[in-house]
Amino acid sequence: MSFELPPLPYAKTAFGELISEATFNFHHGKHHNAYVTKTNDAIAGTDHAGKKLSEIIKASEGGLFNNAAQVWNHSFYWLCLSPEKKEMPAELKSRIEADFGSVEDFKEKFKAEAVGHFASGWAWLVLNGDKLEITSLHDADSPVAHGMKPLLTIDVWEHAYYLDYQNARPDYVSALLDSAIDWDFVAQNLDGEGVSRADQG
Repeated sequence: MSFELPPLPYAKTAFGELISEATFNFHHGKHHNAYVTKTNDAIAGTDHAGKKLSEIIKASEGGLFNNAAQVWNHSFYWLCLSPEKKEMPAELKSRIEADFGSVEDFKEKFKAEAVGHFASGWAWLVLNGDKLEITSLHDADSPVAHGMKPLLTIDVWEHAYYLDYQNARPDYVSALLDSAIDWDFVAQNLDGEGVSRADQG
């Protein structure tokens, strides 16, 4: 069974200037789609055919790992976004306040991690054991490979923001954290309900 490019859960014009239609056309339509194609080509006729993306990520390395992890990371990233500004559910807010002091402190720490990450990669909020943690991973690396439960990610590869923000990564990260995160989806991931939506197989 081949993997497919998942449809976006909103219109490509839904975010206005915050994330442009042009960015979605390139980021989703070209970059994400290319990772799907390369993953399918790499697993054809191998023992990986028929496995879930998460299973391939945990069992592979090199080019296959990079492409399969990028398919999973991108699928998860789209689900983390909302064109409508959402309030943070009470359970998630309570967990964030317990581990980071306040929602604002969390956002500042997350932004610092995302902006300070050198070169390409992803900024993550994860559940590691019973504690929320902020981390970043290089290139295609994913919490799926490290036994951490992903709750939220922001893509900090340049193709995620360069058309709209040029080299101003801080503006891109702030715009998403302030106005475009689906906090309901993030909260669902505390119980693993949302994470499975990014997996295929």
